Amino acid sequence: MKKSQLLYLHLFFWFLYFVRETIDFSFSIKKIDKLDVIFTVTFFITNFSCFYINYFWVVPKFFDLNKTYKLVIGYFVSVLCFVVIRYSVEETLLPFFFGIRNYAEGTGLTYYFYDNIYFSFIAIFVSTVLCVFKIYSRTEEEKNKLITEKKNAELQALKTQINPHFIFNSLNNIYSLVYQNSEKALPAIEELSRLLRYSTKDLEKPVIPLEKEMGYIESLIALESLRIKNPELLVVEKNIRNPSQGISPMLLVPFVENAFKHGDFRNKGFKLKISDEKGSLHFYLQNYKNNRSKDDFSGIGIENVRKRLEILYPVHQLSIHENESEFVVDLTITFPHENH
Repeated sequence: MKKSQLLYLHLFFWFLYFVRETIDFSFSIKKIDKLDVIFTVTFFITNFSCFYINYFWVVPKFFDLNKTYKLVIGYFVSVLCFVVIRYSVEETLLPFFFGIRNYAEGTGLTYYFYDNIYFSFIAIFVSTVLCVFKIYSRTEEEKNKLITEKKNAELQALKTQINPHFIFNSLNNIYSLVYQNSEKALPAIEELSRLLRYSTKDLEKPVIPLEKEMGYIESLIALESLRIKNPELLVVEKNIRNPSQGISPMLLVPFVENAFKHGDFRNKGFKLKISDEKGSLHFYLQNYKNNRSKDDFSGIGIENVRKRLEILYPVHQLSIHENESEFVVDLTITFPHENH
């Protein structure tokens, strides 16, 4: 809650207080004299002082729902503050300066304390409610801030995992081309250079346009197709109606990367379909598996995407189907409204 909103609540309470006192004053007193004005002012001073002593000190110090005894002690401390302030003003200062007092002379402290439990209730109750509301709002703000910072830190860590993994796979491919003295090695290095320029520039951003993510994928396919005998078997169907739709960078690329890394492209290809509708994206990828042994890093990219989807796009459906011969990824993302 903003400070201005909390200030308005305080002003509203004191506005109601004066309205109530004015109405009571009008109906209970037929003729206004100096004593009535003095006692009304001193009662306001007592309420005002008790209200903010309770608000700024008693509640922050004693309010604890898990410890009932602290709540009880806090309440009686607030009442005691009210009693001490009122007694000091009306039964000490007024008799000394004006020779008047509110209660009859000789009134016992026990009765005085008991009587003022009633008169102090409104100031104590309202100030407690407002203070608890302030504490709760501040706690929620701090909690949300910590959650946001934790998510941002986690996302940054996840995104930095992608880049080394991606570079590792691409360098393996280029190494193979160089080892074979292939004329495709230089174009492959150029494609990798273009991909690295994309990734180093955009990984720090929370979102990038969908068309740029598609650029990553198309560059990756172009890079990988250099080592494939039949690149025409790589079927890509895209139907992007809103290319400016924001998406977390390198969110879809790991699926394509994984397909190339572990797919069988000797006489087979893969099928990739990407389409979007208003507020959602559908990603479908099917490739044939290479049954040769896999390295220890095979699961990093997919698990990375799973975690990022849980954090960024809680409304999503990810289905990964795998059998002996093929691997299928079917992903539907519903974008948050602020990204539309």
